[in-house]
Amino acid sequence: MPKIVPLSVLQAAVDLMVKHNGKRSEAAREGKINPSTLFSRIEQARVKGIGPSAKVEKDVEKDVNALKYRLKKAESEIKAHESSLVINDQILGIIGSLAKKASDITPPEWVISPNIKASSPGAPTLFLSDWHWGEMVSPSQINGVNKYSMAIAKQRLHEAGDRAIKLLKIISPKMDYPGLVMPLGGDMVSGNIHDELTATNEMNSMPVLLDIFGELVALITRMADVFGKVFLPCVSGNHGRNTTKIWNKDRHATSFDWLLYQLLAKRFEGDDRVTFLIPEGPDAFYKIYNYKYLLTHGDQFRGGDSMIGCLGPIIRGDHKKRSRNGQIDMEYDMMIMGHWHQYIHHSRVIVNGSGIGYNEYAYNNNFGFEEPQQALWITHPEHDITFRMPINLARQKKQISTKWVSIKSNV
Repeated sequence: MPKIVPLSVLQAAVDLMVKHNGKRSEAAREGKINPSTLFSRIEQARVKGIGPSAKVEKDVEKDVNALKYRLKKAESEIKAHESSLVINDQILGIIGSLAKKASDITPPEWVISPNIKASSPGAPTLFLSDWHWGEMVSPSQINGVNKYSMAIAKQRLHEAGDRAIKLLKIISPKMDYPGLVMPLGGDMVSGNIHDELTATNEMNSMPVLLDIFGELVALITRMADVFGKVFLPCVSGNHGRNTTKIWNKDRHATSFDWLLYQLLAKRFEGDDRVTFLIPEGPDAFYKIYNYKYLLTHGDQFRGGDSMIGCLGPIIRGDHKKRSRNGQIDMEYDMMIMGHWHQYIHHSRVIVNGSGIGYNEYAYNNNFGFEEPQQALWITHPEHDITFRMPINLARQKKQISTKWVSIKSNV
């Protein structure tokens, strides 16, 4: 006579099989019984008409709904990715086929060749980065130390060019320069990467891009007129992206910075005075004479503390990049970057200031105050980097007239 199994045991056997989608070995393993015993109990439950319990059915329904949600989300992400690819193709179509692909262009001869006038101090570099075009900075929220809008951004960009020319004219009144190197280091536009920026930016990303495009066309044209030649190595930042997180793959093709550079390259493709270097990766490599530069945005480096600030992650990041590049025969002498909104000229690293200056993010995080400024320096064919001249873009302060104090001597 077969052994009578309690209904509760049969019910448990059925629930185990349902839970494991009919996989007897997995169900038996969880129930700690022999698979043949489990099969026998399932058969007995079938004869007695025992089905899954209400709790198990509810759990299964929940799992099914969860799977449906995941499937729907995956389909949505695939559709969004396909749409992004279509947009990227359309953008490339708008840009058209450049006379020479910007990413394949090497530094022009005047940047590499040391054949310059004996009176020339070398080749100047005006580093432009972190303008956050479109972002608004409210002085009432940061104790009145800064104000920023697109109108102010235009004024500061004009002053960056004007003051660079004036400073370089002091060093060489005859302007004996072979040309101007003008790296564009990313975060040129604010972007909508945070909800607060989406809500408070002066304009959306597309009209912002067109606005800064027009201003940079005017600046590049002016610099070409003054210096004769302009070379622009370019990298994208983290603010101009159109993705939630920065992509390691196709970083350039998801960035408004990259689109801006491509439009500029297209605009100047018929002007032999202007040359662009737009790599598809996060770093740009170029030489001024025999001095090797690596241009990166700086968002790859994270960390820092209240004592050393950004120096810790920057120096560590430089060490890692030098180690990596040494293994692939791409050593460099100086790494230049933006991102940190703090001007630092180190023996191995140049960190640019920012066009936007101090904002609510810096104020709320208790970062040290720094005026909006951009880096300017000169590279000499024999002495490497010589003159260093950060350009202060803050409003001119009124001169205070004071008299010298003198103390009569009794001697």
